[in-house]
Amino acid sequence: MNDSPLSTHNSPLSTNKGPLWTKSFAFAVRAVKLAQYLQKDKKEYILSKQIMRSGTSIGAMVREAEHAESKADFTHKMNIALKEANETLYWLDLLHETKQISDTSFASIRPDCEELLKLLVSTVKTSRNR
Repeated sequence: MNDSPLSTHNSPLSTNKGPLWTKSFAFAVRAVKLAQYLQKDKKEYILSKQIMRSGTSIGAMVREAEHAESKADFTHKMNIALKEANETLYWLDLLHETKQISDTSFASIRPDCEELLKLLVSTVKTSRNR
Protein backbone atom coordinates (compact mmCIF):
# COMPACT_ATOMS: atom_id res chain seq x y z
CA MET A 1 0.00 0.00 0.00
CA ASN A 2 1.26 3.48 -0.87
CA ASP A 3 1.56 5.57 2.30
CA SER A 4 2.28 8.80 0.41
CA PRO A 5 0.20 11.69 1.77
CA LEU A 6 -1.16 12.18 -1.75
CA SER A 7 -2.00 8.59 -2.65
CA THR A 8 -5.45 7.73 -3.93
CA HIS A 9 -7.65 6.00 -1.40
CA ASN A 10 -9.84 3.15 -2.64
CA SER A 11 -12.77 3.45 -0.28
CA PRO A 12 -15.57 0.97 0.17
CA LEU A 13 -17.82 4.03 0.00
CA SER A 14 -16.92 4.41 -3.67
CA THR A 15 -20.01 2.74 -5.00
CA ASN A 16 -21.63 3.10 -8.37
CA LYS A 17 -22.91 6.61 -7.64
CA GLY A 18 -21.07 8.01 -10.63
CA PRO A 19 -17.66 9.49 -11.37
CA LEU A 20 -18.25 12.87 -9.76
CA TRP A 21 -19.40 11.30 -6.51
CA THR A 22 -16.48 8.84 -6.44
CA LYS A 23 -13.78 11.24 -7.59
CA SER A 24 -14.84 14.04 -5.25
CA PHE A 25 -14.67 11.66 -2.28
CA ALA A 26 -11.26 10.32 -3.33
CA PHE A 27 -10.03 13.88 -3.78
CA ALA A 28 -11.28 14.83 -0.31
CA VAL A 29 -9.22 11.97 1.13
CA ARG A 30 -6.16 13.29 -0.72
CA ALA A 31 -6.82 16.82 0.56
CA VAL A 32 -6.94 15.55 4.15
CA LYS A 33 -3.71 13.59 3.67
CA LEU A 34 -2.04 16.61 2.11
CA ALA A 35 -3.11 18.80 5.04
CA GLN A 36 -1.79 16.20 7.49
CA TYR A 37 1.52 16.07 5.62
CA LEU A 38 1.81 19.88 5.59
CA GLN A 39 1.11 20.11 9.31
CA LYS A 40 3.32 17.21 10.39
CA ASP A 41 6.30 17.49 8.03
CA LYS A 42 6.27 21.15 6.98
CA LYS A 43 4.81 22.67 10.16
CA GLU A 44 2.46 24.65 7.91
CA TYR A 45 -0.87 25.27 9.62
CA ILE A 46 -2.67 28.08 7.79
CA LEU A 47 -2.57 26.92 4.16
CA SER A 48 -3.04 23.31 5.25
CA LYS A 49 -6.40 24.23 6.79
CA GLN A 50 -7.39 26.11 3.65
CA ILE A 51 -6.61 23.17 1.37
CA MET A 52 -8.43 20.78 3.69
CA ARG A 53 -11.50 23.03 3.90
CA SER A 54 -11.88 23.71 0.18
CA GLY A 55 -10.70 20.26 -0.94
CA THR A 56 -13.19 18.42 1.25
CA SER A 57 -16.01 20.84 0.57
CA ILE A 58 -16.19 19.75 -3.08
CA GLY A 59 -17.37 16.26 -2.19
CA ALA A 60 -19.57 17.53 0.63
CA MET A 61 -21.48 19.74 -1.78
CA VAL A 62 -21.79 16.90 -4.31
CA ARG A 63 -23.29 14.78 -1.52
CA GLU A 64 -25.65 17.57 -0.51
CA ALA A 65 -26.79 17.92 -4.12
CA GLU A 66 -27.88 14.26 -4.06
CA HIS A 67 -30.82 15.30 -1.92
CA ALA A 68 -31.47 18.73 -3.37
CA GLU A 69 -34.94 20.09 -2.82
CA SER A 70 -35.30 21.27 -6.40
CA LYS A 71 -33.46 21.57 -9.71
CA ALA A 72 -32.42 25.10 -8.72
CA ASP A 73 -31.09 23.81 -5.37
CA PHE A 74 -29.14 21.06 -7.17
CA THR A 75 -27.60 23.58 -9.57
CA HIS A 76 -26.76 25.91 -6.68
CA LYS A 77 -24.99 23.18 -4.69
CA MET A 78 -23.04 22.00 -7.74
CA ASN A 79 -22.05 25.60 -8.45
CA ILE A 80 -20.71 25.92 -4.90
CA ALA A 81 -18.73 22.69 -5.43
CA LEU A 82 -17.36 24.24 -8.63
CA LYS A 83 -16.24 27.35 -6.76
CA GLU A 84 -14.58 25.20 -4.09
CA ALA A 85 -12.71 23.23 -6.77
CA ASN A 86 -11.49 26.48 -8.30
CA GLU A 87 -10.38 27.73 -4.88
CA THR A 88 -8.59 24.45 -4.24
CA LEU A 89 -6.63 24.92 -7.48
CA TYR A 90 -5.53 28.31 -6.16
CA TRP A 91 -4.26 26.80 -2.88
CA LEU A 92 -2.48 24.00 -4.74
CA ASP A 93 -0.77 26.52 -7.03
CA LEU A 94 0.25 28.63 -4.02
CA LEU A 95 1.58 25.61 -2.12
CA HIS A 96 3.60 24.56 -5.15
CA GLU A 97 4.92 28.04 -5.90
CA THR A 98 6.06 28.46 -2.27
CA LYS A 99 7.75 25.04 -2.31
CA GLN A 100 5.46 23.57 0.35
CA ILE A 101 4.77 20.63 -1.98
CA SER A 102 7.15 19.05 -4.44
CA ASP A 103 6.85 19.15 -8.21
CA THR A 104 6.00 15.45 -8.15
CA SER A 105 3.21 15.83 -5.59
CA PHE A 106 1.84 18.86 -7.41
CA ALA A 107 1.87 17.02 -10.74
CA SER A 108 -0.02 14.17 -9.06
CA ILE A 109 -2.81 16.08 -7.31
CA ARG A 110 -3.48 19.11 -9.54
CA PRO A 111 -4.79 17.12 -12.53
CA ASP A 112 -7.29 15.39 -10.23
CA CYS A 113 -8.61 18.76 -9.11
CA GLU A 114 -8.73 20.01 -12.71
CA GLU A 115 -10.72 16.93 -13.67
CA LEU A 116 -13.22 17.62 -10.89
CA LEU A 117 -13.50 21.21 -12.06
CA LYS A 118 -14.28 20.05 -15.62
CA LEU A 119 -16.86 17.53 -14.39
CA LEU A 120 -18.51 20.21 -12.28
CA VAL A 121 -18.56 22.76 -15.12
CA SER A 122 -20.27 20.17 -17.30
CA THR A 123 -22.74 19.25 -14.57
CA VAL A 124 -23.66 22.88 -13.87
CA LYS A 125 -24.08 23.66 -17.57
CA THR A 126 -26.25 20.57 -18.10
CA SER A 127 -28.41 21.28 -15.05
CA ARG A 128 -28.98 24.89 -16.15
CA ASN A 129 -30.07 23.79 -19.63
CA ARG A 130 -32.72 21.33 -18.45
